[in-house]
Amino acid sequence: MRAALVQMTSSDTPEENIKSALAWISEAADAGAGYVLTPEVTNCLSASRVRQQDVLYTQDQDPTLAALQEAASNHQIWLTIGSLALKTSDPEGRFANRQFLIAPDGRIAAQYDKIHMFDVAVSPEETYRESAGYRPGTQAVVADAGFAQIGLSICYDLRFPGLYRHLAQSGAQILTVPAAFSPVTGVAHWQALLQARAIETGCYVLAPAQTGEHPAVRGRQRSTFGHSMAISPWGEVLSDAGTTNGVTYVDLSMENVEEARRRVPSLTHDREFSGPDG
Repeated sequence: MRAALVQMTSSDTPEENIKSALAWISEAADAGAGYVLTPEVTNCLSASRVRQQDVLYTQDQDPTLAALQEAASNHQIWLTIGSLALKTSDPEGRFANRQFLIAPDGRIAAQYDKIHMFDVAVSPEETYRESAGYRPGTQAVVADAGFAQIGLSICYDLRFPGLYRHLAQSGAQILTVPAAFSPVTGVAHWQALLQARAIETGCYVLAPAQTGEHPAVRGRQRSTFGHSMAISPWGEVLSDAGTTNGVTYVDLSMENVEEARRRVPSLTHDREFSGPDG
């Protein structure tokens, strides 16, 4: 299976982002990719809750989801929509950060709401409180895509290895990590964490990313790290997209998953233990 990772710079205008995503998906399909992945918040990257309320939709009305389902069907590809920001019935008015796996017939094969919220202070000038605007998910997901079992995750989930071990032990052979990573933490941690998750699980890790400068809110510029990556089950970097928009390709073989797990079968070596107290 040839996979394609789309790297893009989403704005806070979904109509613009639909056009960009569709163009990259079409390019990937024309190049022979049977599985295409887009980054986190493909439809709208904004730190303004007011702007999100104005431009976002519920899942059943979302034009980005509908357009990308149609694209998957037209191109006869599997498509991971890294995530969409969607309105929900949350009593606090929070959105969902929701990933979709779309089958070649256009149906939704699986969906996953980001579990771990990015509530951090990267620096005095760069702070985030994702939980103020997004409702965290509670359900881990492994989906059958025919060519592979896919474990779904999003961005900050990457820092929680227990989730990925659970996905792998539940059958995942590919782990998706679509992201809109901070440049500061990206330089320090992105590649190392992706490689660690692959090595620990013997899975392919596919991480399509947002890149570049996004709309400012109250004078604060939002930037993302880029460097969409594919990591082998042995921990090798198979592709790195750098910081430009576009598509990178990687050929996947589930035999490599089996081989990595045969060489180091750590997924079968869990042991009970106790302590420390507290």
